Amino acid sequence: MTVPAHAQPSADAEDGVLRLHGHWTLEHASDIDAVLRGIDGAVREVDASGVDRLDSLGVLQLVRYADKQGLDFGGFEFRRDHHALVEAIDDVNDDRPRPKRDFGVAAALARLGYTMHDNGREIVALVSFMGETLTKLARLALAPRRLRVVSTVHHMEQVGLDAVPLVALLSFMVGAVIAFLGASVLADFGATIFVVELVSIAFLREFGVLLTAILLAGRTASAFTAQIGAMVGREEVDAIRTLGLDPVDLLVIPRVLALMVMLPLLTFIAMVSGLVGGLTVGAFSLDIPPQAYMSRMHEQMELRHFLVGMSKAPLFAMIIALIGCLEGLQVKGTAQSLGERTTSSVVQSISLVIVVDAFAAIWFMHMGW
Repeated sequence: MTVPAHAQPSADAEDGVLRLHGHWTLEHASDIDAVLRGIDGAVREVDASGVDRLDSLGVLQLVRYADKQGLDFGGFEFRRDHHALVEAIDDVNDDRPRPKRDFGVAAALARLGYTMHDNGREIVALVSFMGETLTKLARLALAPRRLRVVSTVHHMEQVGLDAVPLVALLSFMVGAVIAFLGASVLADFGATIFVVELVSIAFLREFGVLLTAILLAGRTASAFTAQIGAMVGREEVDAIRTLGLDPVDLLVIPRVLALMVMLPLLTFIAMVSGLVGGLTVGAFSLDIPPQAYMSRMHEQMELRHFLVGMSKAPLFAMIIALIGCLEGLQVKGTAQSLGERTTSSVVQSISLVIVVDAFAAIWFMHMGW
């Protein structure tokens, strides 16, 4: 559509006075910018009384032009019917400084301090929540009728039975990979048969329980956080408290008990699957007959390796369940908070499980177990 000549923004400068004409509106934004860029010579005053139409974009363009040229925007002349718009925009266009981006050592130390403070608060909250849960578990032992059996069995099915195929498959594959890697090194020394000890000890002591805990940290901790967080968003947790009930008894303890029962069972399945994976590789790729593999495994396997691995399962279950439930109870009721807490529960669970497993491995090694 053709723009009428009188509507086209224009400007002419004479004796240091810049006179504006036309329509200085959003429709002519590009033309306004071109006009202001094309002004030559020094400008002392601006006369905008010849502007027929003016909107917020035109005023802002003139404000920016005044800032660039070092002019006093309050000295610009406008038509009387434009004064209200100009004054309103000039009032909100304060000279707020741009936020500074700090890249120095002080800023890095400040961010580190804030992070450590937040992590410290999370640790204190987790320890406090663990104490509260253990106290109410002890109360449950004195009053078994408080246990919600149906809810506990339901969560046992979710966290245990439904996870069996995934745990078994991944453990089988990891057992096969460990056997391949061990064989590729031991074959140079003519000691391929020692793959049996490598796979057996690794899975009984470490990989069985660690793989299971990491899988459940990603699968179950996030589920606990999402479930409880959604209840917080729908104000169901507040309703539980209003009814005089305890959310820990109703929501946390069934999940903790379910995971503490099922994680050792899943760990046992992971150990067996890993050993079967090593047996399969030995039989089909390393020319170790299944009978010879089983015989050597029976001779070299010690009960203490199995007990060391199983002893860590209840501890990992407690860590995963507490973190998942605590993060769910800390949801603020928004979708963004729910997503952040779900991510945080997975990261914290996996990280803490690995850290605790490392310390446990060092401790068992020094104890000679």
